[in-house]
Parts: sequence; structure tokens; C-alpha cells
Amino acid sequence: MKTMAMNLSTPIEQIPRIGPVFQKKLKKLGIKTIRDILYHFPHRYEDFSNIVPISKVKINENYCILGKILEIKNSRTWKRRMFLTKAIVQDKTGAIKVVWFNQPYLTKTLKIKDNVCLAGKAVTGDDGLYLSNPVYEKLPMINDKLSMINFTHTGRIVPVYPETERLSSRWLRYIIKPLLINFRNKIPEILPQKIIKENKLLTIEKAIWQIHFPDSINLAERAQKRFSFEELFLIELAVLRARMALNKEKARVIPMDIELVKKFLKTLSFKLTDAQRKSSWQILKDLEKPRPMNRLLEGDVGSGKTVVALMAALETIKAGYQVAFMAPTEILAKQHFKEVSSRFKDFNINIGFLTGKEDKFISKKLKGETIEISRAKLLEKTIKGDINILIGTHALIQDKVKFGNLALVILDEQHRFGVEQRAHLMRDRGGTGEGLSLIPHLLSMTATPIPRSLALTIYGDLDLSLIDELPKGRKKIITKVIAPANRKKAYGFIKKEVKKGRQIFVIYPRIESGKSEITKNKISSWTEVKSVKEEYERLSKEVFPKLKLEMLHGKMRPKEKEKIMIGFKNRKIDILVSTSVIEVGIDVPNATVMVIEGAERFGLAQLHQFRGRVGRSKFQSWCFLFTDSPAKRTHQRLKALISSENGFELAEKDLKIRGPGDFSGARQWGIPDMIMDSLKDVFLIEKTRQAAKELLEQDPELKNHSFLEERLKEFRERIHLE
Repeated sequence: MKTMAMNLSTPIEQIPRIGPVFQKKLKKLGIKTIRDILYHFPHRYEDFSNIVPISKVKINENYCILGKILEIKNSRTWKRRMFLTKAIVQDKTGAIKVVWFNQPYLTKTLKIKDNVCLAGKAVTGDDGLYLSNPVYEKLPMINDKLSMINFTHTGRIVPVYPETERLSSRWLRYIIKPLLINFRNKIPEILPQKIIKENKLLTIEKAIWQIHFPDSINLAERAQKRFSFEELFLIELAVLRARMALNKEKARVIPMDIELVKKFLKTLSFKLTDAQRKSSWQILKDLEKPRPMNRLLEGDVGSGKTVVALMAALETIKAGYQVAFMAPTEILAKQHFKEVSSRFKDFNINIGFLTGKEDKFISKKLKGETIEISRAKLLEKTIKGDINILIGTHALIQDKVKFGNLALVILDEQHRFGVEQRAHLMRDRGGTGEGLSLIPHLLSMTATPIPRSLALTIYGDLDLSLIDELPKGRKKIITKVIAPANRKKAYGFIKKEVKKGRQIFVIYPRIESGKSEITKNKISSWTEVKSVKEEYERLSKEVFPKLKLEMLHGKMRPKEKEKIMIGFKNRKIDILVSTSVIEVGIDVPNATVMVIEGAERFGLAQLHQFRGRVGRSKFQSWCFLFTDSPAKRTHQRLKALISSENGFELAEKDLKIRGPGDFSGARQWGIPDMIMDSLKDVFLIEKTRQAAKELLEQDPELKNHSFLEERLKEFRERIHLE
């Protein structure tokens, strides 16, 4: 392969042997350059390094053999409509039959007298012992001697790549090996020598070869360790530099007003938990600093995160500044609007509500009455600073929405909201222009607890506050997996609960009926997925004909959804049959049973969110997980939900079962699965974090590490940490 005009940034279009069809497939995987393809790592290996004499081959074992083809021909079995390619291969100790299925082209690739290395399983059939569908490799003769030094597909530890987009491992090995030969000594070393030595890592030149074509399993593992360390090191550098950059920004100082806090606490009908008090103190102390707060408030559903956030909002407003409160859905935004309106009714505060479809305004001058005003009027009041707190969805960051003196942004269930987005909320505010360079404080809330390893990496630029206890008086929710045979018994239990005056949620995976494809090991099967619409009819007519049921799903109009939710909250509905639209935003203390149909189709974090919709009062509550799936992994996941006391414990189990990519949505980052798995290794994470911290203390701008700075820039663009 000629490399004179090629380098690591060379587009794949210029790589010999990669035609337009494969270029398109590679680009779907995010592979655009030579560097990208060299960093497309195997996810496992096949050990074909032990070549045995043919005479030693026995039934039902995997073998790698070396020999000469004595004969090879195609035939067809009309009964099974299958092509068979049959061959006989011989070495000094004997001969063995070989059979390939539906690969008739092999007779054009492999010829009589060719020397081959074959790796596969030995089985018996009508023709006796044979190698079934083995991996093959032709071996060249050099100076009349068999050359075995360039094994690629057999005769060695062979890389197996994630075979997506119909890119076989064989084809990838065919492309990657010559590129490695030419470029492995041209990849710049980005890790400082001190870090390589202290952590006993392979150099980049050695690691890049050993990760693809290892000389031993030990070297493959050391190469994996090198690249896991490298990627984690880059993540830590990115988040620590983001933290450093934020610390250089300026924010408004919000002095803590203890008397105001006491006044607010007196309006509550409950006492704060110790965890709420601790989190409140951390947040209020952050607001006193002249640099922007960047804090994530974690806590289970019902743990009281919003009350803590509203203390920060009240302090900010009474200091003379504005607050933006954003939620991911209209339902949740409306829930927050109602709660804020209720909590702040005694504090003389103007509250605005803005989504893509609705605008509302509560004015102190109108004694807390909710009125509809035009969007233009609401935006005008916001830029003038007359709106103290504006609550809404992402409509808040539209170009037309401008604040007069924004000092705090509160987000619910959105952890990634960077400096640029905050600056976007601040831009073109009008007025005197005072403090145009100031950045608002940020408080993000989540009911999806983040495992410690992810908190140190993906969310490493955020300070964490934990509310790890529920309000006193709450009873543990009893969670049970309900087998199909026990459905009637569960329905009978529900009827008894309704008779006591309680209410029920029933959740389904989809709105319309239909089939869902489940693909495993390239075998497809179709299973019926229960839907809200069909099951609502069945439950209403056949199971609970004497009870009041209503249906709720995301395709309904906002006013229709709101009417149903108000009816449910006011006890006019016994059973609410819904999709995941109720995951957040509904607070019905009287509901005591959560039924989740097709529980295997939801993530553990989502199931935990559903479960948190009940158990919000003094009454005992239950969560019933209905599943028809016999899969072992399904029951492993559901068992984890049952045995977990809280969301933090569950998050750690979810991480182990599903992996960091599924848990955090990080699959889209383009980080290989092998390295993604290292996000479970807290010890390794802490080592890379310490190494990154020490390096930045010595060279914060990475002026003495230009290759690392360049790689970090490319890495940030790839994973979008902000």
C-alpha cells in the first residue's frame, strides 16, 4: 500500500481496496479517516494459535490445522436447497474432509494443491468426521518454503470486530492489517512518558498492533488496558478543563438570607430530611460565590428535590434577579408551575409559564390569580425583569425569549446544559448592558441516580448533591413479578384496593397494537406487544366493568391530558391506563398500585420512575411487574429492581447488567464497547482522574503536550460532553 500522500487524517475514500459501497457502510459507523479505522477495535478474540496435526482431530472440538487441498468441489442438496463445498485436506499425519455451507464461490478462491490453514469445529455426519464451515486462509510459498509468518485469519489469536452494517471481521482484518503495517509508527504518542511508566502501559506503537493482532492474550489485555486508560484519561481531561473554564467565568453573588429560608420552611407542611438540609446548604453556599454554580441534585422520585430547588430560586428572586425553570415535557413543566405557584403564594412573586403551546402569568398585583396573556406580552415582561421566575419547556431557549437579569437556571432531568446554552439565555438582554459577561448559576435535578463511576467521568464537571432518604412516614413499596398464571389474582387484589378508596396506575409499552421484532444471533422472531388502546377496552369491558377507567397517552391534546390527570387526582377515576407519559409529572398520593405490563421492555431506571408514582402517602403501596418473557436476563433485571432499597443501589446494579452505554445514552459517543466497559472500573477511573488533575496543575493549557491537546479537541467534538 502506498502511503506517500496518506496520513492519519486521510479520508477512507483514498484508501485502496475500500470501494464506494464499503465507504458508505464505514461512515454509518462514524469511520471517516485512517485514524478512525485503526481505532475501530475488536470486541473479542478467537484463539487459533494452536495448530494441531490432522491425526489428532477428534469429534466436537475446535481445531486449527495446516495442510494441502487434495480435492475441492461444489454440490447441491435439493432437499434443503443448500450449496455444499466439499474438500479434502492432507498433512503429513493424515487427511480430513471439510464442508462449507452456502459458499460456492470458495471453489474459485481455493484450488487443488493450495496450502491452507483452517480453523473450525470437527463433527460427524453421513460421510464421517469433517471440519464444519471452518475459517480459511491461503498460505503463500516463499523460496519453496511455506510462509506462516503472516497469518491474519487463522493460525494466531484472531480479532473479532462488532459486525455491524454487514462489515465482516474478515473484511475488516483484510483492510486494517496493511494499514497497521504502514501507520503504527506514525501515530503520535499522546500520553506523557511519566504516565506510561507509572501505570505500566504499552506505548501507542505497540498497543495499536497488539489490540488488533495480539501475540498473546496477555498482550491483548495490556493493549485494552492502554486504550481504556487513554479514553478515560481524555474524558477526565475534558471534564476537568470544563470545570476549570467555568471557574474562570463570573456569576452574580446571591447572599444567603437565613431569615428568608426560615420563613419559607414555616410554610411547608413537613420538615426537611437531613439530606434535604445538607443539599440546600451546599446549593445556597454555591450561590454566594462569584463564579457559576454547576451542580447536579440527585434524589429518588418523591424525595423532595423541587422544594430544595425552590429555596435557591426564592433566594435568587429576593436578591433582585430572575430564575429560569426548564422541564423536558409540557406535563412536567405544568406540574412545576402549579407547585411553584402554591409554594410562593405568600412571597409576592411574579411567575410566568411558557411552552410551545401555552402561556400563563401569575401576578402579585392580582393576588395570585392565574391569567392568560399574549406571548408577546409575556416576553416583554421577561426582558424587562418583571417576571421573577419563568417556567417552561425548551421553549425558554428560543431566540425570542430574553431575560433582563437572569441569575439562576434550574433544569429537571437534563444534565447536559453548558456554558454556551446558559450564555444563550443571557444574550441581548437590553437595558444598561451591566454584567453582560456574567453566566447564570445552574442547578440540574434528576430522579435517575448516577453510579459513582459515571459521576466521576461523564458528569465529572458537575458538583453532586444527594438526597438519599425519603420523607419520614413513607412505607417501602412492595414490588412483585407477576407470572401470566397469577394475573387474575393480581386483578382481584386491585379490586380490593379500589374498594378501600385507593387508585391504580396501569402502564403499557405502546399506544397502538402491533408486533415487535426481537433479534438475537441473527434469528428474528415477532412477539405481540400489548397496547394502551386495546388493553383499555379489554380492562374496561372484561376485567373491571364496574370501575371507572380512563386512558392517557402522548398523542392526546394537552388540554385532554390535563383534564384526565386532574380527574385522576380528584379521585373521579379509579384506574388510569397509560403509556410512559406518566413517568414524570403526576403526583397522586392516593394511588397505591402500579401495574407495569411488558416490564421487560423498559429500562430499570424507567421502571424505578414508574414505581415512584405510588408510595407517596401513609398507605402501603405495591408495584406489579407483568411479563411474559422467559429470558434469564429479564428476570435478572427485574430481580434487581425488587431487591433494591433505593435508586442509588439500583443504579449500580443497572450499570453492571446493562453497561454504561445503555445506562447513560453514551453509545452514540463512538466509544468502543471494550472501553465503554471500563467505565464500570472505579479504581481505573480514579487513577486516570488523578493523572489528568496532576497534568493540568502543571500545564493547564497543555502547551507542552500539543499532540494531546489536538487529540483532546477531536475527542470533545466526537463525544459532545456539553
